[in-house]
Order: sequence, then C-alpha cells, then structure tokens
Amino acid sequence: MWKEIPVPFYLSVYFFNILNPEEIIQGQKPQVQERGPYVYREFRHKSNITFNNNDTVSFLEHRSYQFQPDKSRGQESDYIVMPNILVLSASMMMENRPGILKLIMTLAFSTLGQRAFMNRTVGEIMWGYDDPLIHLINQYFPNSLPFKGKFGLFAELNNSDSGLFTVFTGVKDFSRIHLVDKWNGVSKVNFWHSDQCNMINGTSGQMWAPFMTPESSLEFYSPEACRSMKLIYKEQGMFGGIPTFRFVAPNTLFANGSVYPPNEGFCPCRESGIQNVSTCRFNAPLFLSHPHFYNADPVLAEAVSGLHPNPKEHSLFLDIHPVTGIPMNCSVKLQLSLFLKSVKGIGQTGNIQPVVLPLMWFEESGAMEGETLQTFYTQLVLMPKVLQYAQYVLLALGCILLLIPIIYQIRSQMPVYLSSVKGTITSQISQLQSFMVVGRESSVPHPLLVEEPCKLKNPIKTMCVQLERQL
Repeated sequence: MWKEIPVPFYLSVYFFNILNPEEIIQGQKPQVQERGPYVYREFRHKSNITFNNNDTVSFLEHRSYQFQPDKSRGQESDYIVMPNILVLSASMMMENRPGILKLIMTLAFSTLGQRAFMNRTVGEIMWGYDDPLIHLINQYFPNSLPFKGKFGLFAELNNSDSGLFTVFTGVKDFSRIHLVDKWNGVSKVNFWHSDQCNMINGTSGQMWAPFMTPESSLEFYSPEACRSMKLIYKEQGMFGGIPTFRFVAPNTLFANGSVYPPNEGFCPCRESGIQNVSTCRFNAPLFLSHPHFYNADPVLAEAVSGLHPNPKEHSLFLDIHPVTGIPMNCSVKLQLSLFLKSVKGIGQTGNIQPVVLPLMWFEESGAMEGETLQTFYTQLVLMPKVLQYAQYVLLALGCILLLIPIIYQIRSQMPVYLSSVKGTITSQISQLQSFMVVGRESSVPHPLLVEEPCKLKNPIKTMCVQLERQL
C-alpha cells in the first residue's frame, strides 16, 4: 500500500477568468469569474526504492494525471482569459534595466504578437503551449529558463516525479517514521533567506508517527511550495466509523515577517497572507496563498472584484487516524497569484495598477473508500473493540474455570465429612442409651449425667434433653 497508494487522489483546478482585460490595462480594478472545477485523477507510484543502512529508504514517486469529464464543470477545450505570465514576469524583471533594453523588449513583444493578457484553453494553460517568446529566449539566452519546450502551469508535474526522497523507515524508532532525511540529496534547500525557512522538516506528506495526541502537529515538506509546512490540531471527528484528528493550517502559515517574525526568511513580503515564491519559480513574481485570499489581509480580496473567501470552501485540512498516523481524508487547497503593475518603458503593461491578481487555485484531495476503508475499519476499530470486550469475557471465563475445581473439591470431601459426623452421632447416641439403661437399673444416676447434663454439642442436643427428662 505504501508503494502503490490505493487511495484515489484527485486534482481539482479552478481558474479566475478575467472579465475586463482591456480596462485593467487602462488602470481599472480587475474583475474575475471563477471557472471550474476541472478535475483530474492523480495516479502515484514509487520506484527506485532503495533501503539504506541508516534506517532510511530512498524512492522516487511518479505522478500522472487523467482528466475526469464526469466530475468536472467544463471541458479542457474551454477558453480562459488570464494574465500572460511570461510577458508580465519578463516586464517586472526589466523594471530597473536601461531604457534601451525595455524598448527592445517592447518591440520583441509586438513582433511576436505578445500581449499582457491571453486567451488560452484549459488544456494549454495546464499542460503547456508553444510560445514563440520561449523559443526566442532559449535561442539567445540558453539555460535562462527551467523549461525547454511548452510552457504550462502543471507541465512540469505530469508524468514526472517529486524528487528523490530519503525518509526514515521507523524500524528502529517508530517516532521517526517517514521523516525526511534528505530531498534530492540535501538536508535543506537554498531558496530562502534564513536557515529556519530552508529547513526540510516533517515527513513527505503521506504518513506520520503513530499515537498522536491533541498536542501533536503535522509537518511535511512540499516540493511544489519549496518549503516545509506545519498544520495544527483542531478537533476530533469520525470518518467511515474510524476516529480521526483534524489538522488545519494555522493563521501564520502564509503570514508576512512583520506579523510572524519566523516567516521573515520568505520575504521580500507584501501584505500578510501571501507568500512570495519567486525565488523557486524562475524569479517570476508569483505568490502562494489560500484560495480567494482566505485568512489574508482583506485589502488583497478587496482589490479584485469577484473574490469571496470563506473557511468552509477555502480552508485546507487533513483527517488523521491518531493511533497509526495514517491519513483517512485530506483536502489541500492552495492558490497561485501573479503580481502585476505598469512598467515604464514597456508598452504592453499600459497603466496597470499594482495588484496581486489570482490566476487559479487547486485542491488535492483523497479519501479512503471501498475495500481499503473496510480493511482499515476492521483492523483499526472493530478488532480493537472485540479485543477490549474479549478481555472481560476471558476474565469472567477464567474465574468460572477457577471455581469449578474448588466446588468439585468441596463436593468430593462432603461424603467423608458426613460419614464421620454420622459415626460420631451414632456413637454418642449409643452412649446415651447405655446411660439411660444404667440409670433405670440403678438408683444412683450415672456421674456423666449428673455432672455434665446435656453439654453435648449439636446435632444431638435435642435428643440429649429428651433422654435427660426420661432419666
């Protein structure tokens, strides 16, 4: 199950279709409309599995995606109007360059037909499209871009792996199970500006140490976010009859350095609630946050018409079985946004006002179901309950079995005791009868009857009294 995860994972993507691209270039407020979800089935399997001598195992986890029309609200052929990431990112990078370079770039954009906004299909935005600008950059500035072919937001994720993970097996110390030892051969990344932010903490996000308590937290490293994240305990719950702990993102997950000082290493920062990921995304001014800028500075959502953040739809959670540390149900939701503004000297940017414009948000979700869920319920809930009650049944049965030989021993000794008592009674009765005969034949009473009349013990006391009266 660890090698071939039996839980079906789904990637649900929501795009922010721009309704007024021309007005934005003229300096007006952006208006967006959420489109989707466009749902993809996510397949994962591990390969290159190597067990090392230091209680660790190394592996590559491959991922592939398959569109699910029946679960989607739309088709991959749907057209979406969104910012031209390449043009606007290149413009931002040229902001402090000499004017002649900006002029050359403006002419190049015009020649290649590049504009600030583009109208592309969902499939092209997701998995890539041919762009003449990419070919031009790769021709004259080789190795300046991390991709050589098509450009797409998820082009690098499909039919790829998430890097070489080396994690602890937990055989020698189960409290360290699945903790990341190294990722791609390093124990910390170099994307950020502090050692704390560069640390690779927690697991790879598939399981955690068993025997959790409400004081426990979930830490995991996300290659897509280029950082480690920590979730905190919220509440207890049930999933398919299995008790769970729900963990959610703290308010400080994407807070800026002024609100939460430990996050200073992720800066340069803007408003609180969005994280600058440009240093790990080819220096494009991209930002990571919760969908619709949920749990972020309100000015971000107010700057764009059509955003409606709320915790029910836009917060992330993981439901974990606390005894084993295995996820039962999860929903991780993140948003990708682009900072854009007018760059003097580059005509394509017009009079765009500075704004963090959301491009899309996505949800990775998975839940135990079917035979797998039934197996977990049987072994994690039903069997422990049976064993819990069985201990009392066995205790009662043990007491009964212990009493049986005691009762048997008592019953086996009763005939001997009764025979002894019977013999004693018979002997005493014979003595009394002889006393009575002697008493009748002699005018002098027997000494025993005179000195100790009726001092004999039960059960012949009544007979003694009757004999005494007769004497």
